Amino acid sequence: MKIHSKDFRVREGDDVNLKKWPTSVDPIYKSKDQYKKILDEHVAQLSDMQQLHYASNQHAILLIFQAMDAAGKDGAIRHVKSGVNPQGCQVFSFKHPSAAELKHDFLWRTTRDLPERGRIGIFNRSYYEEVLIVRVHPEILQSEGLADATHGNKALWHDRYRSIRNLEEHLHSNGTRIVKFFLHLSREEQRKRFLARIDEPEKNWKFSLADIKERKFWKQYMEAYEECLGATSTTDSPWYVVPADDKENARLIVSKIVLDTFKGLNMAYPETSAGRRQELLAIRQRLEK
Repeated sequence: MKIHSKDFRVREGDDVNLKKWPTSVDPIYKSKDQYKKILDEHVAQLSDMQQLHYASNQHAILLIFQAMDAAGKDGAIRHVKSGVNPQGCQVFSFKHPSAAELKHDFLWRTTRDLPERGRIGIFNRSYYEEVLIVRVHPEILQSEGLADATHGNKALWHDRYRSIRNLEEHLHSNGTRIVKFFLHLSREEQRKRFLARIDEPEKNWKFSLADIKERKFWKQYMEAYEECLGATSTTDSPWYVVPADDKENARLIVSKIVLDTFKGLNMAYPETSAGRRQELLAIRQRLEK
């Protein structure tokens, strides 16, 4: 099975019904060995592309990962990042906003961490939390201290979608390419992974009571994700809904989408001018002596 990025892409203007998007598809690999082989190939290509990306210094790449707990964000990020020079990649995780962050507009804390040209930025959760967890938990919205910020105010959410689209349009116009991943996990698979985190001692640290509390809001989260994906997936800054019940399959899909993004940049190494070439030849002669 070949991976076609467009199969997972949310088209601009689509009404998203996550029940119609699979959480599992036929595996791309036939064995663990083949999975490793394909992943190694992707990682090697990503390494080459990242070096070219850094040298060309024309674009920044921002990868955004959103998902329910235990969907495999950390693993997907770790495997994509494994082939990248650490100097060319920055990873930021965003939890509940601090008291200082709550005093600013909702885009402020993530905007500070946007990648510069030539680099890859990875957001493990992002400004999209402001239309996801904040929408599910009205008490967070109240703590932001906004006038007339009521949970049932539909205009507030549409304003936030518009602000996000405007930000991403501005970033795209200035060279940042944004790719957004929603790792689509089934509720049953989440249950199995939570049980594994309890039963396997080396995974105990991953589990907390907060995970179970959030699970109770599954329906509300799915509704928030559906509206968010439909309102903010654009031609230039698309969302990809990645089936996440099979972690290995999800990693291969994510890495292929990232590769396709790089290939679409038409990058090239900077050309050496005639003057620079003469300078290098002169240095070479000195070194040979």
